Amino acid sequence: MDGLVMTGQLLLGLSILIILHEAGHFFAARAFGIKVEKFYLFFDAWGFKLFSFTYKGCEYGMGWLPLGGYVKIAGMIDESMDTEQLAGEPQPWEFRSKPAWQRLIVMLAGVTVNIVLGMFIFWMLTFKLGETYIPNDKLVSGIVPGKIGKSIGLETGDRIEAVNGAKVVRFEELTSSKVLLGGGDLTVIRGSQTKEIHVPGNILDQVADYGIAEFIQPRTTISRVNEVTPNSNAGAAGFEKGDSILSVNSKLITYFDEFQGQMQVNKGNKVNINVWRNSQVLTLTPVVNEEGLIGISLDANLPTESLKHGLFASLPIGASKAWGLFTDNAKGIGKVVTGKVNAQKAFTGPVGIANMFGGTVDWIRFWTLVGLLSMALALMNLLPIPALDGGHSLFLLVEMVKGSPLSDKFMERAQLVGFVIIVALMVFVLGNDIFKYVIK
Repeated sequence: MDGLVMTGQLLLGLSILIILHEAGHFFAARAFGIKVEKFYLFFDAWGFKLFSFTYKGCEYGMGWLPLGGYVKIAGMIDESMDTEQLAGEPQPWEFRSKPAWQRLIVMLAGVTVNIVLGMFIFWMLTFKLGETYIPNDKLVSGIVPGKIGKSIGLETGDRIEAVNGAKVVRFEELTSSKVLLGGGDLTVIRGSQTKEIHVPGNILDQVADYGIAEFIQPRTTISRVNEVTPNSNAGAAGFEKGDSILSVNSKLITYFDEFQGQMQVNKGNKVNINVWRNSQVLTLTPVVNEEGLIGISLDANLPTESLKHGLFASLPIGASKAWGLFTDNAKGIGKVVTGKVNAQKAFTGPVGIANMFGGTVDWIRFWTLVGLLSMALALMNLLPIPALDGGHSLFLLVEMVKGSPLSDKFMERAQLVGFVIIVALMVFVLGNDIFKYVIK
């Protein structure tokens, strides 16, 4: 059932993005009097389609292959490789008969819709949810580095004051692209000393391997036991919700990382944990399993602040979030191209995206992912690969500089090359997904 819910959410999200993207091309073409022959959600590969109908000279339908969608524009050499219509003289309603600047607008219209959609989604999410963040200056106990943070020189209790000289206001900045894309410098307060710690360019590779928790986390004190897992070692030892942890094997526990540390060094052993309950100290003796767990969740005293914004005040904040995703993805692709990030870790395909949606319907998560995917789709379509919008746009810019169109033969060959590149990328991404989420 979880698989069906994940697949359904993935298909719904992709359908929204594809229809709106292709609608951008469709309406831009119609605005310039260009005939659109087909408008399809998903591909009707080898002529197979789930349904279709014709309205005002355009065939609308749904294909069976959910790898995208398309509009077929009259007089344009595209991935359909239908060149028969180009044998005759250009007609006024054809793409090829229009000025280059009009054709460029048609090509960029889909990407523009995706960018506007992403900004709109994050605008609405910001308006509905506001912003909740961890104020960095309230983390008086500093941070707890994981294995990645320790490897670059961070220590427990460090307070990170600035990134590349800019003051850190929100802790979330330290786990954002500003830091994770690497190459920056952290200003760290350690006791009475100030240190500069460099973040290596391959930090994102390590985070992909071990998770963000192995980079840094806020250092927090323990409040109380929030939940005891049924039939767990903690339950058998007598733990109850609301217990406050005092010590483990006579070692005083103040911070969450101290408790975690004691669990890790006592894997497979029975431990003596003193807790405060109903104005008295009790000693409980659970067995720590081989994963370093006893079966409780703990409330942490994590300082947070929330901001609510009006409808119009939310617009620039939401737009900034969306544009930040676009530029972060662009920088990430740059890291892959230069070899600083492993492509297998950087790209996620349909299986991975379906896993992000999850097996339960959470509309906030759904729309957040649709917004993220909309910005990613805009960037991917802008790549200068023939058969993508970016490739078509590049050729049109060359035409505008050159003063004459590129030959039909060149465009046909370029489309073929682009098609091969896109298929190769799809095979790589899907194979990577299968390896990461099915085989591994």
